[in-house]
Amino acid sequence: MTDTQRERIYVGGEWVEPDGAGTIDVVNSTTEEVMGHVPECDAADAGRAVEAARGAFEDWAGTEPARRSEILRSIADGLMSRVEELGELVAREVGMPLRLSVPIQAANPAQTFVRAADVLDGYEWSERIDSAEVVREPVGVVGAITPWNYPLHQISLKVAPALAAGCTVVLKPSEVAPLNAFVFAEVVDAAGLPAGVFNLVSGFGPVVGEAIASHPEVDMVSFTGSTRAGKRVAELAAAGVKRVQLELGGKSANIILDDADLEKAVTAGVRNAFLNSGQTCAAHTRMLVPRDRLAEAEKYAAAAAEYLTPGDPLGDGKLGPLVSERQRDRVRDYIRSGIEEGARLVTGGDEPPEGLERGYFVRPTVFSDVRNDMRIAQEEIFGPVIALLPYDSEDEAVRIANDTVYGLSGGVWSDDPERARRVALRLRTGEVGINGGGYEPLAPFGGYKQSGLGREGGTYGFEEYLETKALLGRG
Repeated sequence: MTDTQRERIYVGGEWVEPDGAGTIDVVNSTTEEVMGHVPECDAADAGRAVEAARGAFEDWAGTEPARRSEILRSIADGLMSRVEELGELVAREVGMPLRLSVPIQAANPAQTFVRAADVLDGYEWSERIDSAEVVREPVGVVGAITPWNYPLHQISLKVAPALAAGCTVVLKPSEVAPLNAFVFAEVVDAAGLPAGVFNLVSGFGPVVGEAIASHPEVDMVSFTGSTRAGKRVAELAAAGVKRVQLELGGKSANIILDDADLEKAVTAGVRNAFLNSGQTCAAHTRMLVPRDRLAEAEKYAAAAAEYLTPGDPLGDGKLGPLVSERQRDRVRDYIRSGIEEGARLVTGGDEPPEGLERGYFVRPTVFSDVRNDMRIAQEEIFGPVIALLPYDSEDEAVRIANDTVYGLSGGVWSDDPERARRVALRLRTGEVGINGGGYEPLAPFGGYKQSGLGREGGTYGFEEYLETKALLGRG
């Protein structure tokens, strides 16, 4: 049984009393009841964790890659041994239905450690360029600040490649969904990682997160979250000229071309946008459809949205709640904004789903006749809300898709794969799904423009945690 009443943090290989005296309640998003609590750490706790990571860095960086790989695989085994427990825990914290939470929120993070070990096993650490030898070395102490929507997944995408590279880590998980991180620390502790290589401090971003980002002994900050918070992290890190890796917001466009199977494309597009109740940064929340097929697209979108009935994620709910009262209220405000700005409500709305007045539920909502200058087309909503935007030509569709400050993901649908590829290459975004192509864990994930800096996943994510050194001459 998971311990949800956490009193200690993990620093220097031990569970220790925090300096911060407060606690943070963790709320079950379905019942609105407190399900546990974690320590509210302060800047001193963050500093203690950073010092532990600094003290452990030299030995860990010098550890043979084969040994690091062995420990990564041990962490993966430990996570898999608790996969059902972790899946249920995240379902309660975040609200993703259990049938999805176990494979996505628990098993996939375990596999991230296997994939990191595989990359490490095959990596070439040096190469010869004429008279120079180019070597790659770990960047140093990494501050990892992670979000609540895919909490353990984002932890693994930072911690696994950082450890593989030979870095030491200080992790601050989101205060909204932190309990899974404490289970993760238990797994790490049991896997035989040397003391200080991994450290966990819980708390609020403006206190603990900022202390990590600004600490002079932190060499790199890897942050996933909102663009607003990412800008603050980058600002603090810039004072110390730290490396920064940012995975931020998105407002991704899904272009359905005029030769696509409309029903298939629209249905898949709605399901993509509503995964995790729309709390996904890469969700395709703007659906672009040919103007003369807009009414048909509305019919398919409404059917797909209405199939995803909200309900208990541990029961028969196909669509879980949002993570918090604040998030629910924010999404409902966007729905009202869409109506006020003149978008046409096809299905859903800002009223609670019938019979679900308790819990942070929002009706799956589809808007049509959306203009790209509306808030619901430009701002990241992070809820089960999708906007249908009509277009008159392929060029116009591309222009609309690129008319955003974000550039994280996107989609193109066409019966002609080469046409789809040509359009995909015109999109200013870090990834594009062609005809429903989905998540590939070894491919680079990250964004253009205000969607972030750097990449996660596979060799691309691993190399974010490396420095490059040139040894000149042959001696």
